[in-house]
Amino acid sequence: MGWTAQSIPDQTGRLAVVTGANSGLGYVTARELARRGARVVLACRSEARGRDAGDRLVAQVPGARVEVERLDLGDLGSVRAFARRAAYDRLDLLVNNAGVMAPPYGTTADGFETQFGVNHLGHFALTGLLLPRLLAAPGARVVTVSSMLHALANIDPGDLNSEHRYRRWTAYARSKTANLLFTHELARRLAAHGADVIAAAAHPGYAATNLQTAGPRAEGRRGAERMMELGNRLFAQPAEAGALPTLYAATAPGVRPDSFHGPSFAMWRGAPAPSWRAPWTLDDRAAHRLWDVSVQLSGVDFADLAV
Repeated sequence: MGWTAQSIPDQTGRLAVVTGANSGLGYVTARELARRGARVVLACRSEARGRDAGDRLVAQVPGARVEVERLDLGDLGSVRAFARRAAYDRLDLLVNNAGVMAPPYGTTADGFETQFGVNHLGHFALTGLLLPRLLAAPGARVVTVSSMLHALANIDPGDLNSEHRYRRWTAYARSKTANLLFTHELARRLAAHGADVIAAAAHPGYAATNLQTAGPRAEGRRGAERMMELGNRLFAQPAEAGALPTLYAATAPGVRPDSFHGPSFAMWRGAPAPSWRAPWTLDDRAAHRLWDVSVQLSGVDFADLAV
């Protein structure tokens, strides 16, 4: 049968922040952590949707300890404000889950291409700003959600913001490659400093969430939206299954630094298992360069992990 939500160890006494926790994979991740006793912060772009999700979660898990905080990963000012409001000295788990998939070209509040800015740079900044709290919690973990579609494209160091040419699926793949390069370099720096924090990554395979339909819906492309809805019904696994690799990376004993977890069957569906990743996501030089550029762009310097 493999690893299931019932396999999650007791999380009593742990504090978790989950981005994009108002729906889909993020909601399931937060709910199952709360079910096992964790205090969970739902970090959501919309406070109203976050509150609705919090109410729904408590209804499903009576007694759950849930908080809702606004976090817009497309606005570095919002990321900094979230970190300033964080009224806790230690953080046991950060799940970098939120993301956008293949929207029309756009930019964040700070002028970065939307997918690069939200999927990578916002989470990079959030992790750096919360790092002191993670370092204060023995056995803390940072889990960043990537995608099997990272294999479609490596990052382009000369065009991180897709200013020369924007192809939505290529930009999405590059942002998911950036997630894995970030995890690779973060794990290396944590190890170099002897920190008791594990950085790992996960992907859901093909999971039915609103991520696939959000882009076409925003553009009014009803045909594309229907195709995505049909694909979700026919081929995708439910969000409950898609969240398992993230939950595994976040809680299972023996998770190794810089490991990548996904569904066991053809990276598509099934119980969590070690996942294949493109060789370029293990490139030390590329990871280091992306880190340095991300520090410059975000203004978050990870001073505790300086090399």
